[in-house]
Formats: sequence, C-alpha cells, structure tokens
Amino acid sequence: MPPQPQIMVDLQMEQVMPDPDLRAIARLISQDPGLSGALLKTVNSPFFGLANRIASIQQAVNLLGCRSVINLINAQSIRGELTDAAIVTLNRFWDSAQDVASTCLALAKRIGHPAPDEAYTLGLFHNCGIPLMLTRFPGYMRVLEEAYASVGAETRITDVENRVLNTNHAVVGYFVARSWKLPQHLCEAIANHHNALALFNDEWSDPQVKTLLAILKMAEHICACHRVLGDQPEDHEWDAVAQLVLEYVGLSEYDFECQRDIIRELGVG
Repeated sequence: MPPQPQIMVDLQMEQVMPDPDLRAIARLISQDPGLSGALLKTVNSPFFGLANRIASIQQAVNLLGCRSVINLINAQSIRGELTDAAIVTLNRFWDSAQDVASTCLALAKRIGHPAPDEAYTLGLFHNCGIPLMLTRFPGYMRVLEEAYASVGAETRITDVENRVLNTNHAVVGYFVARSWKLPQHLCEAIANHHNALALFNDEWSDPQVKTLLAILKMAEHICACHRVLGDQPEDHEWDAVAQLVLEYVGLSEYDFECQRDIIRELGVG
C-alpha cells in the first residue's frame, strides 16, 4: 500500500536529525495505514517470537529500534512512488483513515473500552483494501460511490462491489490485515465492517469484534465517511445500524449526539 507523500517527507526530516525522536516517528507512522501495516507485519513476524501479536505502533517502534524503523521507512518510500493523479484520488482515503482512527480512539476512551489502541488501529486499517482496489480497478471510486448511494437494510456496500467487481474492499482488507499479522479479532472486524447489521442481530457474534465495530460505525458517522468516500449527502448505512449500535454500547441517541459534538469541537472527527 503506498504511503502518504507528506508523511514520508516528515519522516525523512525526522530521521536526519542528530538524535531522532522515536515518539515523533511513531506518531507520524501511526497516521499512515501502509507504513503502520508494514511495521506491524515486521514486529509480529516469527523472528521476534512474541507471545501475543501487538497492534500498538508505539510499542512496535520501541521493539524495533530507531535504525530498523528508518530502514523500513526507506524501503516503503522506494515502493510508494505515485503519480499526481493517484495522490489526488487517494487523498480521500488517507484523510478519512486518519480522521476515523483518531475518532475511534477518542470514542474508545470516552466509553471506557479497555484497548483504545486497538480501536485506533481498526479505524486506521478498516478501509486498507481501498488503495488496492483502486490499483486493480481504475474506476473503483465510482463503484464505491454507487455502493454508498445504494446501501440500506437489505443492501450492503460490499454487495454492490461484489456485483460489479466480484470482490470488495472488506475482503481485500481482511487478507491485507492477515498478511500484516494483526490480531485475528481485528482482521474479523475489518472483514465485517460493512456487515454490522447482521453481526449485531446475531447474539452469538464475538463481543470483542462487535464492540470494536460499534466504535468504528460511530466514528465513521461522526467523520462523515458517506460524504468523504461515498460522495453522498445522507449516511444510509448509519441509519440502518444506529439503533443496534447505540443499544449495544449503552448510549441513547442524545448521549451519542453529545459525544459527537464534543469530539467535533475538539477537532478530532
């Protein structure tokens, strides 16, 4: 997945400092899905032999150390050369990924979720299949806009993609997340992030996945992904799942609107 050009510039400036700041490097990497995925794939590889897979960028940076992280960044830079047209198209994805991730983190903390870093990771990675779909299907954004326009109680965004392209960004994102060796419940959340209605109607669904998806669906609505990615004035997907999501996390509609307003005032979403 190509890294965001401005992030690469900022990282290059940081790494030429006499004493690079690992916290600053981790903060920059955490804003880019491609860099974050490459970093987590490396640190979760058998070479490190970790007992549990990690999803924290700061923890991964600390484990790898400055030199290894810089080498990884440089490798991604070589692979991530983009045309100007591709950068313009992908800006919608990059902007959305960062906003949703930050909003997921804020929501997770506000509702007392025990692993806010995982909520951030899901927000950053949930649409990681989109750049790859764009690479494979040049007209993909038009299909995605059609999908957002068609979504409802009976039609998922991924249903439209499957009909037109015989695959969808959630499935692609799942396999990307697996290749990055993210924890399995995060991979499942990515695979099902447009299947929330079915999961919340299924009492046997994994509660860990459902909680993460509830946070993600609230964050997507707050960040207006239906406008940024789908170019639609109304959030039809949120309308279909809102009641189930809010009931699951124990928020009334008024409570959620208060949380939404606070997060927007803070400039997070």
